[in-house]
Formats: sequence, structure tokens, C-alpha cells
Amino acid sequence: MHEGLASTLRGYEEAAAAAGMKFDARVYAEDFIESATRALFAGPRRDFTHAILNPPYKKISTTSGHRLLLRGAGIETVNLYTAFVAVALDMLAPDGELVAILPRSFCNGPYYLSFREYLFRRAALRAVHLFACRNRAFKEEGVLQENVIIHLVRSAVQGNVRVTTSSDDTFTDFAEASYPFDTIVKPDDAQRFIHIPSGEAQSAVEISTVANQSLSALGLAVSTGPVVDFRMREHLLKDPGPGSVPLLYPAHFTSARLSWPLRDFKKSNAIQLNEDTARWLYPAGRYVVVRRFSSKEERRRMVASIVEQDDFDSAHVGFENHLNVFHIGRHGLPEAVAYGLAAWLNSTAVDEHFRRFNGHTQVNATDLRQMPYPPIAVLEKLGAWYIKNTAAEQLELDKKVEAIL
Repeated sequence: MHEGLASTLRGYEEAAAAAGMKFDARVYAEDFIESATRALFAGPRRDFTHAILNPPYKKISTTSGHRLLLRGAGIETVNLYTAFVAVALDMLAPDGELVAILPRSFCNGPYYLSFREYLFRRAALRAVHLFACRNRAFKEEGVLQENVIIHLVRSAVQGNVRVTTSSDDTFTDFAEASYPFDTIVKPDDAQRFIHIPSGEAQSAVEISTVANQSLSALGLAVSTGPVVDFRMREHLLKDPGPGSVPLLYPAHFTSARLSWPLRDFKKSNAIQLNEDTARWLYPAGRYVVVRRFSSKEERRRMVASIVEQDDFDSAHVGFENHLNVFHIGRHGLPEAVAYGLAAWLNSTAVDEHFRRFNGHTQVNATDLRQMPYPPIAVLEKLGAWYIKNTAAEQLELDKKVEAIL
């Protein structure tokens, strides 16, 4: 790309000279992370006034040279795109401005918490543009997640945030609004999630006076499935047998209930119970599970299923790492609570609420902890109905949930 870029810049230099103006440009044929972190170490910084980025999107290995260089500069992050933004931000002068187009995934989830904290310690968020349709804005590049353009100002006082939206890069449905910063990042949110209003009316869950409880206030918990299969290969079994317990993967949940064991399953249906595996297993009980990943084409992001204690003849059960598990102190849930929770999570209102601040296809346990829930008594009432109506159509379930909001 260097030759084409140098040619373009020469064109600007010639045009500027013809107009009696001065234009100087330089192309650095270097690795940006290596060059920039070296400059930051050397000090003083190159105090740039503006930075415009379309950074690469690629995970950084924990042992890579880039990860070590960034860590030495006080930047802890898992992807090149956030690394580029963090380094560029550190190279700006006070009141210097940065604009970058990024995947929306940095806005929430535990992996990008360090980056969000780093960003808000150093800059004010002035504006965000959201491309709301993840398969249209950059379809020719095969980009299939929501993208945003952010505008940051180094060392500035945080004020209102200008939020603009469009479905794609034609901007034909462009909309604009201004929001207080505490609408974008909740003051009491330790995870510093970045909520980007879509310009639509607030969701039913957001304005509900009933859905105002945290999961911990309900005495409930949610955890990522503790069994990481590639670390426990020697204990996995294709089919259940003597001395084994069920091992559940997302594929075992094709509806609101469980289908186990699966024939011709490429993964494992069981795991041996022994001193090496016992600590990763749950006692048999009633649990609600939510898959961590949905496909890009899937209509729903949130899909909850129920595991019953009598689904297997076993005193323990294993949950694979691609599942989120709702529990009480690593034990099962009361029946009405479990069914009420599953009904709540499977409602369209909750799915739409989740999508408003989650721009990728992953559902993390942290995301589920951040969501609002109805009180236990309301969940029990909803659960009593759902126990008798687990085959209810989506519209009927939605009407039942809407009636309690």
C-alpha cells in the first residue's frame, strides 16, 4: 500500500503548492505498535493534534511480542483495534482529537473492561455513530457485526455525547440526538459498559418499574460453564458409561428443554467423575442455561433452556464452557423461579433490550449479571404459568411478560 499512498500524498503536495499553500506528509513504513510504544517509552511523546484510524481487527496472543510491548506501555488489551486506539490516544496532546471506526464489541463484555477504563481515564467521549445493521454497512468486506465511529478528545471534560445512527453507509436514515454521559455509561456500573441509544423509543424493559432488580439482589448467580473440553480431553467420553456423568454442550439444547445424549455427536456426551474432574462439576439439580454464542443469522440472541434434576440418573452434571448457567451457590434453582427466569429470558422484550447494548453475537455471564430482573415473587408467578405452558407460542409468552412489565 505504500506506493499508492505515497502517490496520493504527492498529489496533495502538488495541489497545495499550486494553490500557494504548504502540505508536508510522511509515510512511516514501520510496525505501528512497535514504533509507537518505542516512542512512548523514549518520551517526550509526539504530541499530535489529530488521529484518524481504521485499525486492524485481530486478536492478540497473550505471549505475542505486541502484547508484551503494549503491557510495557501500561496498555492491557486483547485485540489490535483497541491497542491502536489506546496507543494513538497516548500520543495526542491535550485537547487532541481522535476519530476511529471500530467493531462495537469493545462497548461491553469483560475482555474489554481494561480498555474502557483506560479510555475514560484519558479522554472524553464526544460523539458516536452507530451502523445499526451489521450485515449491510461493510458487506463487501465480509464484516458481519455492528460497527461504530467514535470521537474522543484527550484530557477534556466529559459532557453530553452526540449519538448518530444509520442502518448502513448510505446514511439515508441518518438520525441524531444528544445524551447525558451517564445515559451512555451508567455511574454505578463497575464494568463501564457503553450503551449506545439507537434512536428508538426506550424498550419496555428499560421503562418498566417492575424489572428493577439485580441478579445478586435476587440471591441468584450466573457463571460460565466450567468444563473447558480441550483441557480435559482424557476424561471425556463419547457416550455415557459406568463412572461417568452427563456433559452438556449448546448442541444439547435445541429448544426450551434438553436433548441428551445425542447420537453421532462430534463432541462428548459424558465426562468421567474422578478427583481431577469433580471440582468442575455441579450437583444434579434444576438449572437455567443460556448459550454464549448465537449464529450471525439467528433471529434471537437470548435463548434460555431448563435442565431438570430428573433428566439424568446422576448425582452430578458438567456444563461446557460455551454455556452460561444460572444457579444458587452452584446448586439448582426452585422450580417456579427457574421456569419464571427462563420465560423472562426467552421473551422478545428481554431479547430486544439485550440487543440494544450488545453489538456482537456473544452472551457473556457478565452481560447477564448487568441485566434488570423482576423480583422473585414476580418470577415465581410467571414460572407457575410457564410450568403449565412451556409449549406456548412466542406471542403468548410475550403477552404474559408484557403484562407484568
